[in-house]
Amino acid sequence: MKVSFFGTRGSCPTPGKDTIKYGGNTACVLVEANDGRKIILDAGTGIRVLGDELIKTNDDIYLLISHNHYDHIQGFPFFKPVYQKGRNINIYPSVTEPNQPEAVVEQMRGSYSPICSETLVSNIMFQTSLWSESPIDINGFQVSRKPINHPNGGMAFLISCDDKTVAYVTDNEINSPTQLTNKAQWLSFLENIDLLIHDGQYIEDDLPLKLGWGHSLVSESLNLAIEANVKNLAIYSHDPERTDAQLDQLQNEIDTIKSNVNAFLSREGQSITL
Repeated sequence: MKVSFFGTRGSCPTPGKDTIKYGGNTACVLVEANDGRKIILDAGTGIRVLGDELIKTNDDIYLLISHNHYDHIQGFPFFKPVYQKGRNINIYPSVTEPNQPEAVVEQMRGSYSPICSETLVSNIMFQTSLWSESPIDINGFQVSRKPINHPNGGMAFLISCDDKTVAYVTDNEINSPTQLTNKAQWLSFLENIDLLIHDGQYIEDDLPLKLGWGHSLVSESLNLAIEANVKNLAIYSHDPERTDAQLDQLQNEIDTIKSNVNAFLSREGQSITL
Protein backbone atom coordinates (compact mmCIF):
# COMPACT_ATOMS: atom_id res chain seq x y z
CA MET A 1 0.00 0.00 0.00
CA LYS A 2 1.15 3.52 -0.84
CA VAL A 3 -0.09 6.73 0.79
CA SER A 4 0.53 10.12 -0.86
CA PHE A 5 -0.20 13.58 0.57
CA PHE A 6 -1.59 16.20 -1.81
CA GLY A 7 -2.78 18.63 0.88
CA THR A 8 -1.82 18.75 4.56
CA ARG A 9 -2.94 22.23 5.70
CA GLY A 10 -5.98 22.84 7.88
CA SER A 11 -8.65 25.57 7.78
CA CYS A 12 -7.54 27.52 4.69
CA PRO A 13 -4.91 27.39 1.93
CA THR A 14 -1.60 29.05 2.85
CA PRO A 15 0.54 29.82 -0.20
CA GLY A 16 3.76 31.71 0.37
CA LYS A 17 7.46 31.53 1.08
CA ASP A 18 6.97 30.32 4.66
CA THR A 19 4.91 27.23 3.78
CA ILE A 20 6.85 25.73 0.87
CA LYS A 21 8.28 22.71 2.72
CA TYR A 22 5.10 21.36 4.34
CA GLY A 23 2.73 22.81 1.77
CA GLY A 24 -0.20 25.18 1.67
CA ASN A 25 -2.93 23.08 0.07
CA THR A 26 -5.80 21.81 2.19
CA ALA A 27 -6.82 18.23 2.89
CA CYS A 28 -6.34 15.53 0.26
CA VAL A 29 -4.68 12.12 0.56
CA LEU A 30 -4.41 9.31 -2.01
CA VAL A 31 -4.28 5.66 -0.89
CA GLU A 32 -3.12 3.15 -3.53
CA ALA A 33 -3.17 -0.64 -3.42
CA ASN A 34 -0.24 -2.61 -4.77
CA ASP A 35 -2.20 -3.37 -7.95
CA GLY A 36 -2.98 0.32 -8.59
CA ARG A 37 -6.52 0.58 -7.20
CA LYS A 38 -7.10 3.94 -5.51
CA ILE A 39 -9.15 5.71 -2.86
CA ILE A 40 -9.08 9.49 -2.37
CA LEU A 41 -9.56 11.00 1.09
CA ASP A 42 -11.09 14.50 1.07
CA ALA A 43 -11.34 17.13 -1.64
CA GLY A 44 -9.48 20.15 -0.31
CA THR A 45 -7.38 22.25 -2.67
CA GLY A 46 -4.82 19.45 -2.90
CA ILE A 47 -7.23 17.44 -5.07
CA ARG A 48 -6.66 19.89 -7.94
CA VAL A 49 -3.08 18.67 -8.36
CA LEU A 50 -4.16 15.05 -7.99
CA GLY A 51 -6.69 15.64 -10.75
CA ASP A 52 -3.88 16.58 -13.12
CA GLU A 53 -2.61 13.00 -12.70
CA LEU A 54 -5.95 11.18 -12.75
CA ILE A 55 -7.18 12.97 -15.89
CA LYS A 56 -4.71 10.79 -17.82
CA THR A 57 -6.74 7.66 -16.99
CA ASN A 58 -10.38 6.66 -17.17
CA ASP A 59 -10.55 4.52 -14.04
CA ASP A 60 -13.54 4.92 -11.76
CA ILE A 61 -12.87 7.35 -8.90
CA TYR A 62 -13.69 6.66 -5.26
CA LEU A 63 -13.74 9.73 -3.01
CA LEU A 64 -14.36 9.64 0.75
CA ILE A 65 -15.32 12.94 2.40
CA SER A 66 -14.52 13.22 6.12
CA HIS A 67 -16.86 16.20 6.62
CA ASN A 68 -18.15 19.23 4.77
CA HIS A 69 -16.11 22.11 6.17
CA TYR A 70 -14.80 24.12 3.27
CA ASP A 71 -11.14 23.16 3.59
CA HIS A 72 -12.18 19.55 2.88
CA ILE A 73 -14.34 20.16 -0.21
CA GLN A 74 -13.15 23.42 -1.78
CA GLY A 75 -10.92 21.74 -4.38
CA PHE A 76 -13.72 19.70 -5.95
CA PRO A 77 -14.76 22.32 -8.55
CA PHE A 78 -11.14 22.32 -9.78
CA PHE A 79 -10.81 18.52 -9.97
CA LYS A 80 -10.48 17.88 -13.71
CA PRO A 81 -12.02 14.37 -13.83
CA VAL A 82 -15.45 15.83 -12.98
CA TYR A 83 -15.35 17.46 -16.42
CA GLN A 84 -14.61 14.17 -18.23
CA LYS A 85 -17.62 12.91 -20.13
CA GLY A 86 -18.73 9.53 -18.79
CA ARG A 87 -16.13 9.38 -15.98
CA ASN A 88 -17.58 7.50 -13.00
CA ILE A 89 -17.04 9.33 -9.71
CA ASN A 90 -18.27 7.60 -6.55
CA ILE A 91 -18.54 9.90 -3.54
CA TYR A 92 -18.89 8.57 0.00
CA PRO A 93 -20.10 11.46 2.20
CA SER A 94 -20.01 11.42 5.99
CA VAL A 95 -22.82 11.98 8.46
CA THR A 96 -22.85 15.63 9.52
CA GLU A 97 -25.09 18.00 11.46
CA PRO A 98 -27.05 19.18 9.61
CA ASN A 99 -26.71 16.21 7.29
CA GLN A 100 -25.79 17.42 3.78
CA PRO A 101 -24.45 14.42 1.86
CA GLU A 102 -24.17 16.34 -1.44
CA ALA A 103 -22.40 19.42 -0.06
CA VAL A 104 -19.35 18.82 -2.26
CA VAL A 105 -21.44 19.63 -5.35
CA GLU A 106 -23.93 21.97 -3.66
CA GLN A 107 -21.08 24.47 -3.33
CA MET A 108 -21.22 24.78 -7.14
CA ARG A 109 -24.77 26.12 -7.17
CA GLY A 110 -26.31 29.56 -6.91
CA SER A 111 -23.87 32.48 -6.78
CA TYR A 112 -21.02 30.43 -5.31
CA SER A 113 -19.54 29.07 -8.56
CA PRO A 114 -19.34 30.16 -12.19
CA ILE A 115 -19.89 26.53 -13.25
CA CYS A 116 -23.10 24.85 -12.11
CA SER A 117 -22.85 21.27 -10.83
CA GLU A 118 -25.78 20.24 -13.04
CA THR A 119 -23.64 20.90 -16.12
CA LEU A 120 -20.89 18.44 -15.13
CA VAL A 121 -20.58 15.66 -17.70
CA SER A 122 -19.06 13.02 -15.41
CA ASN A 123 -21.26 10.44 -13.70
CA ILE A 124 -21.30 11.59 -10.07
CA MET A 125 -22.84 9.01 -7.76
CA PHE A 126 -23.35 9.53 -4.03
CA GLN A 127 -23.02 6.32 -2.04
CA THR A 128 -24.92 6.89 1.19
CA SER A 129 -26.60 3.58 2.05
CA LEU A 130 -23.73 1.10 2.13
CA TRP A 131 -22.32 1.65 5.61
CA SER A 132 -22.76 -0.91 8.39
CA GLU A 133 -21.02 -1.85 11.61
CA SER A 134 -18.79 -4.19 9.63
CA PRO A 135 -16.17 -2.99 7.11
CA ILE A 136 -17.51 -2.40 3.60
CA ASP A 137 -15.71 -2.95 0.31
CA ILE A 138 -14.78 0.19 -1.61
CA ASN A 139 -12.79 -0.55 -4.76
CA GLY A 140 -11.22 -3.58 -3.10
CA PHE A 141 -10.33 -1.77 0.14
CA GLN A 142 -12.00 -2.75 3.41
CA VAL A 143 -13.24 0.48 5.01
CA SER A 144 -14.71 1.19 8.44
CA ARG A 145 -15.61 4.55 9.91
CA LYS A 146 -16.07 6.22 13.30
CA PRO A 147 -17.46 9.66 14.29
CA ILE A 148 -14.88 12.39 14.84
CA ASN A 149 -15.04 14.93 17.64
CA HIS A 150 -15.54 18.04 15.52
CA PRO A 151 -18.17 20.78 15.22
CA ASN A 152 -20.93 19.68 12.78
CA GLY A 153 -19.68 16.08 12.91
CA GLY A 154 -17.95 13.92 10.34
CA MET A 155 -16.14 10.62 10.11
CA ALA A 156 -12.73 9.02 10.44
CA PHE A 157 -11.86 6.12 8.15
CA LEU A 158 -9.95 2.88 8.73
CA ILE A 159 -8.74 1.43 5.42
CA SER A 160 -7.19 -2.02 4.90
CA CYS A 161 -5.60 -3.61 1.84
CA ASP A 162 -2.49 -5.66 1.02
CA ASP A 163 -2.27 -6.75 4.68
CA LYS A 164 -1.78 -3.10 5.72
CA THR A 165 -4.09 -0.68 7.52
CA VAL A 166 -4.16 3.12 7.51
CA ALA A 167 -6.46 5.39 9.53
CA TYR A 168 -7.47 8.87 8.40
CA VAL A 169 -8.54 10.83 11.48
CA THR A 170 -8.43 14.47 10.53
CA ASP A 171 -10.15 17.33 12.39
CA ASN A 172 -10.54 15.28 15.54
CA GLU A 173 -10.30 16.68 19.07
CA ILE A 174 -9.16 13.74 21.19
CA ASN A 175 -10.00 15.46 24.47
CA SER A 176 -13.06 17.32 23.27
CA PRO A 177 -15.39 18.71 25.98
CA THR A 178 -18.29 17.18 23.98
CA GLN A 179 -16.98 13.78 22.89
CA LEU A 180 -18.76 11.55 20.41
CA THR A 181 -15.84 9.12 20.47
CA ASN A 182 -13.73 8.86 23.62
CA LYS A 183 -10.07 7.98 23.88
CA ALA A 184 -10.71 4.36 24.83
CA GLN A 185 -12.78 3.94 21.65
CA TRP A 186 -10.01 5.53 19.57
CA LEU A 187 -7.44 3.16 21.08
CA SER A 188 -9.59 0.18 20.13
CA PHE A 189 -10.19 1.54 16.61
CA LEU A 190 -6.50 2.25 15.96
CA GLU A 191 -4.71 -0.56 17.79
CA ASN A 192 -1.59 -1.87 16.01
CA ILE A 193 -2.32 -0.22 12.65
CA ASP A 194 0.47 0.56 10.17
CA LEU A 195 -0.18 4.29 9.66
CA LEU A 196 -2.28 6.82 11.54
CA ILE A 197 -2.94 10.15 9.83
CA HIS A 198 -4.19 12.32 12.68
CA ASP A 199 -5.04 15.94 13.23
CA GLY A 200 -2.34 17.91 15.05
CA GLN A 201 -3.33 21.48 14.34
CA TYR A 202 -2.70 22.92 17.80
CA ILE A 203 0.07 23.24 20.34
CA GLU A 204 -0.24 23.98 24.07
CA ASP A 205 -0.10 27.76 23.52
CA ASP A 206 -3.35 27.56 21.51
CA LEU A 207 -5.32 26.51 24.58
CA PRO A 208 -7.61 27.21 26.35
CA LEU A 209 -8.81 29.68 23.69
CA LYS A 210 -9.38 26.97 21.06
CA LEU A 211 -10.73 24.24 23.33
CA GLY A 212 -13.77 22.74 21.64
CA TRP A 213 -12.82 23.95 18.16
CA GLY A 214 -12.38 20.37 16.97
CA HIS A 215 -8.62 19.88 16.68
CA SER A 216 -5.96 18.10 18.72
CA LEU A 217 -2.60 19.08 20.11
CA VAL A 218 0.44 17.58 18.42
CA SER A 219 1.34 16.04 21.78
CA GLU A 220 -2.13 14.48 22.15
CA SER A 221 -1.90 12.87 18.71
CA LEU A 222 1.53 11.46 19.53
CA ASN A 223 0.37 10.07 22.88
CA LEU A 224 -2.63 8.44 21.20
CA ALA A 225 -0.37 6.77 18.63
CA ILE A 226 1.99 5.52 21.33
CA GLU A 227 -0.82 4.09 23.45
CA ALA A 228 -2.46 2.42 20.41
CA ASN A 229 0.88 0.87 19.41
CA VAL A 230 0.68 2.48 15.96
CA LYS A 231 3.72 1.88 13.75
CA ASN A 232 3.72 5.24 11.94
CA LEU A 233 2.06 8.58 12.75
CA ALA A 234 1.60 11.34 10.18
CA ILE A 235 0.58 14.55 11.96
CA TYR A 236 -1.86 16.37 9.70
CA SER A 237 -4.04 19.46 9.26
CA HIS A 238 -1.30 21.97 10.10
CA ASP A 239 -2.46 25.30 11.47
CA PRO A 240 -2.51 28.01 8.75
CA GLU A 241 -0.42 30.24 11.03
CA ARG A 242 2.32 27.62 11.44
CA THR A 243 5.40 28.30 9.30
CA ASP A 244 7.89 25.78 7.96
CA ALA A 245 10.39 26.88 10.59
CA GLN A 246 7.88 26.37 13.38
CA LEU A 247 6.88 22.95 12.04
CA ASP A 248 10.57 22.01 11.80
CA GLN A 249 10.91 22.91 15.47
CA LEU A 250 7.94 20.70 16.34
CA GLN A 251 9.53 17.84 14.40
CA ASN A 252 12.78 18.34 16.32
CA GLU A 253 10.86 18.12 19.59
CA ILE A 254 9.10 14.94 18.45
CA ASP A 255 12.44 13.38 17.50
CA THR A 256 13.68 13.74 21.08
CA ILE A 257 10.83 11.57 22.43
CA LYS A 258 11.72 7.89 22.72
CA SER A 259 8.91 5.64 21.49
CA ASN A 260 8.21 2.79 19.09
CA VAL A 261 6.21 5.14 16.83
CA ASN A 262 7.77 6.65 13.71
CA ALA A 263 6.15 10.09 14.07
CA PHE A 264 6.48 12.87 11.52
CA LEU A 265 4.76 16.01 10.31
CA SER A 266 3.13 15.23 6.97
CA ARG A 267 4.34 17.17 3.94
CA GLU A 268 2.59 17.96 0.69
CA GLY A 269 4.17 15.82 -2.05
CA GLN A 270 5.26 13.14 0.43
CA SER A 271 4.59 9.45 -0.31
CA ILE A 272 4.92 6.52 2.09
CA THR A 273 5.01 2.86 1.08
CA LEU A 274 3.78 0.52 3.82
